[in-house]
Amino acid sequence: MYEFDPRSAKVDDVVKALIQSGGVILREFLGAEILDQIEDDVRPFINADKPWKGDFFPPETRRVCGLGGKSHAFMENIVGDALYQGVCKSLLTSTHHSYYGQKREESTSHPQLNNTIVFSIGPGARNQELHRDDMVHHNRLPAITADEYQPGRDTGIGFFVAGKKTTKQNGATRFIPGSHLWATETPPAEDQAVYAELSPGDAFMMLSSCYHGGSANKTDDEERLVYSCFMTKGYLRQEENQYLAVPLEKVREFPLDMQRLIGYQVSQPFLGWLDIDDPRKALMGDGWENNRGDLY
Repeated sequence: MYEFDPRSAKVDDVVKALIQSGGVILREFLGAEILDQIEDDVRPFINADKPWKGDFFPPETRRVCGLGGKSHAFMENIVGDALYQGVCKSLLTSTHHSYYGQKREESTSHPQLNNTIVFSIGPGARNQELHRDDMVHHNRLPAITADEYQPGRDTGIGFFVAGKKTTKQNGATRFIPGSHLWATETPPAEDQAVYAELSPGDAFMMLSSCYHGGSANKTDDEERLVYSCFMTKGYLRQEENQYLAVPLEKVREFPLDMQRLIGYQVSQPFLGWLDIDDPRKALMGDGWENNRGDLY
């Protein structure tokens, strides 16, 4: 698996590595001070979470969602990271051409936030089954080679930051390198999986078409703590409903760029409007004036 220093890594180099392997590791992505702030923000919600009723998550796993309303530090330093957003822009931005009468129009749809989740996996948790997160968008893919990969094939890009040391023993993410090149109907093989072991502050970035899963926590007393998010294409439905997950008063606290990432933007030519206007109208109230011009 490719590894990078996030302080010097270039977007194009990370994109090339993702196309080759499907996942990369960024060492020393976040420092201790920011990690402490994020944990302070989310620990009360981790403690309040209840065991999952079903098979997707082990009962020893605790989750916190809707991070836009719970941790500015998470949103600014993980979701809003310039390198991560640069990679998402390269691989998830969509440009479409259509005719309006005899005029050929070009429309651009920018990436948006797909979900935000904190995972706290306690001792005794079993393996999560290997899966692809692009199944939420019914993404059907043919088998290809890395040389044939084109931006747009994937519907999302995930980002996982270790809040504590994550090891094979305490549940580090299992990941099958190259599985983003497989056909959709190809099942995963456990013997092809590797473990994304991370020190606190390290990050793992992954294409959503890659097979992966949380692993068993075989320790007696270690918590595997991971902060995660996914971005997706601007014209797809968000996995986590950001409009209900994040209260408007919390969205208003963010700068314009973050509000747009959360979903308060029009995906061109005119997807996602409110009263045939920019959805930020919901944030700004009756005094909102749209200076952007015609939606088309």
